[in-house]
Formats: sequence, C-alpha cells, structure tokens
Amino acid sequence: MSSPALSTLDALIALDRDHLIHPVAPWRKHQQRGVTVLESGRGAWLKDASGRELLDAFAGLWCVNIGYGHESVVQAAAEQMRKLPYATGYFHFGSEPAIRLAAKLVEITPASLTRVYLTLGGSEAVDAASRFIVQYYNNTGRPHKKHFIALERGYHGSSSFGAGLTALPLFHRGFDLPLPNQHHIASPYGYRSAAGADPQALIAASVAALRSKVAELGADNVAAFFCEPIQGSGGVVVPPVGWLKAMREAARELDILFVVDEVITGFGRTGPMFACEAEGVEPDMMTLAKGLTAGYAPMGATLMSEQVFAGIADGAPAGAAIGHGATYSAHPVSAAIALEVLRLYDEGGILAHGQAVAPHFAAVMDGLRDHPLVGESRHRGLLGALELVSDKATKRGFDPALGLPDRLFDAGYRRGLIFRSFGDHILGFAPALCFTEDEFVQMAQRLRGTLDDVLREPDLRAALK
Repeated sequence: MSSPALSTLDALIALDRDHLIHPVAPWRKHQQRGVTVLESGRGAWLKDASGRELLDAFAGLWCVNIGYGHESVVQAAAEQMRKLPYATGYFHFGSEPAIRLAAKLVEITPASLTRVYLTLGGSEAVDAASRFIVQYYNNTGRPHKKHFIALERGYHGSSSFGAGLTALPLFHRGFDLPLPNQHHIASPYGYRSAAGADPQALIAASVAALRSKVAELGADNVAAFFCEPIQGSGGVVVPPVGWLKAMREAARELDILFVVDEVITGFGRTGPMFACEAEGVEPDMMTLAKGLTAGYAPMGATLMSEQVFAGIADGAPAGAAIGHGATYSAHPVSAAIALEVLRLYDEGGILAHGQAVAPHFAAVMDGLRDHPLVGESRHRGLLGALELVSDKATKRGFDPALGLPDRLFDAGYRRGLIFRSFGDHILGFAPALCFTEDEFVQMAQRLRGTLDDVLREPDLRAALK
C-alpha cells in the first residue's frame, strides 16, 4: 500500500488537531505537535504515513503479542461478520464464539477460575470486577466489606473506579481520586525499596504492609486486594519470585478476595500463558485483555471462582437479574478473533517461540547496563525496562525540566524504534512474541544508538555526575 499523498496527510493531521481527543495525552500540546499517523504493520514492524519503517518493541500498547498482519485472524473476523456480526448477551441470548471462548479461558487459566464475564477491554474488566465484588459481599451478608487495597505504582485502567485503584498521579489529578475506600501499600520495587533489593525482605515487607493496612481499616471492612504480577505502567516493576504466592496466601488468611490483574502479563508476555502459572497461584478473580485478541479487536474478560459466582447468584432475589452489563459484552466478532489468537499461541507455536527468544531479549536489556545512562535493567519473559539515572551510585534521576522522556522517545523514533518512555525516566519494552533473533539484534543496536544520541546533548551530559 502506498503512503498517502502529502496533502492527504496534512489534511488528516488538521482533522485530528481539530476533532480527535487522544487518550492519556496533553491536549493542547498534542494540538501543537500534531498526530503521528500509523499506516500499516507486518510482524514486528510498523510503517507510518510518511513511509518510515519502525521496529515496534512495545507491541502497540503491550498488546499485539502475535505481531501484525496474521491473515487467519482477519479471516476469522470476516467470517464471523458475514455470519453474525452482532449478538446481544442480554435476555438469555448468546453466540457460539463467546460461549466457546468462555470455556477456553476456563480451560487455560488457573483452576480456581470457573466463570467468565466478557468485556471490551482491561479497564472495563477491572470495573466489572469491582462491581461484582461489591455485589458478592452484599449478597453474602457482609455489606460492610467495602474497602479495596492495591499497590503504589499499580495500574488498573482508567474507569471511574479502576483509576482510583491505579496509583499513578496522572490518573488521579483532576478526577477526585482515589476514593475514600481505595488504599495503597508500597510497591515491591527492589531498585528503590526501603526494604532493599533482597527478595525475601521485599516479600516480607509487602506481606507486612498488607496485614498492617487491613488491621488499620479493620478486617471486617476490607473487600479485596488487587495486584499485577508485574507492574506495567508503573515502570515494569518486577517483584521477586515467590512474591505473588505470598500475597495470595496472606489475602486468604485475612479473608479478603485476591484479584490478579493480568491484562498486561497474560498470554505469554512473561513466559507462561499467565504469570500466575509460574508460582501456582489460584486467585479469586482475574482480569484479562490486551493479548486476548492481540489488539486485533477490543475485548477483555473478568474471571471469577465458583465461590464468588455462587455468592452473587444465590444471594440475589429469586429470578432477579444481576444489574451489570454492556451492549458489546461477549461480542461475537471479538470472541471469534480471540479464539483464533489463542489457537495461534498454541497450535501456531507463538507461545513457544516467545519463550525460546526470551533470552535474546534479556541479553538486549542486560547488555545496556554498562551505558552511562542506565541504572538498572529488569525483565521477565518479554516484558522489561531500563531505568535511567544521572548518578549510578546514588540512583539519582533527572530534573523534569530537561524533558527527557519526550527526547528519548523522539530519538528512538528517528532511529526507527518504538518503546514506552515513562515520565520518571524509565523505558518500557514489550516486544511481540514473534520477534526474531535478528530483530533483537536490531533492537539492541537502535536502542544503544538512541541512548548515545541523547547522551551527546550538552545539557544532558552536564546533568550526569
């Protein structure tokens, strides 16, 4: 496909500037800057409307796990659209793809999860989980259990409730969040934790923090603990092995629901199909999205245990509907896409390939530890980050006035590399599971070149110790 003529591209930029509101963007700054129009994708590569080839080391937004351009997924969508483009889940209706997808998700997720509510994304999945939790405790005679605990630096979407569970200031500012019943405990952030980097000390500190917060609020008042197995938008914080299991056990002892948010970590991102598998963790609820359809269509899921399902179902008035739903829940086209994507992970060998190439990704990350800007490399599977510092000894960051995150992203883009540049000078990476060894070599070269380009700028060199 040829790139749009310059006049057409200019017209698109003007239309975008005048009408389209972009998610998580500085609105006026975006109007001044103008949009970067992406035109096509194939495998791990994107092309923008100017014809620039880009190696996507972030899989879109942590989601295009299988890579771009799988024709079998396109065919699955087209066939379902021709046959039945929409089917409501209301009034006891359903569709074959949605029913089969629910059964498949129960088959591949931890054994504790037996029921599936299908959503259109991760934020909606978290919002549904929170509403179901409230209904569960109300229907089981414990209406006082209304407080929710999550982690600092955690991300649980940007819905009205989920954005309060999220513990990033950007998602609170101006939105009157967090709510009075939303609380946060310290992140298991080894590089900057008061507990230090020792794995057992980090685990012990997290368990103690959860117990302390529950005691402060009153055990009879706390509903649930939400966590990501690896914190994504908070800077790819990788807890030590054993942390997730310890927190699950603590939640069980405290009689609060344990909710694992695998929106980012699911579907091979950290190695196994789900991060819970690595530690044999069986949560009470799980939220999924992103890799479920590999970004080819919107879809998420909220899974729950039989205990939670029965508590809601049997505690409601006989014959009364549970008042939660959405027009596009269990959309048949998205479900058909998800089923084909799940087939590709397994029968298509994509999950196994991702596991096989993970050491190459680790080599890229760890190979940059010697760079003057890099304070830490952390990663698991195909999820990782580089934390940049101005002083390696003290782990001092950079003055926000330098505008380093945007400069890093722009420098990477000029070298044909896309990654996530967080506001606190952390670079996030989530390459597709289809990345080849050669593409990791190119990623390493382009990434080092990006860091070198920024380091050559006089004001940044002056900021280094």
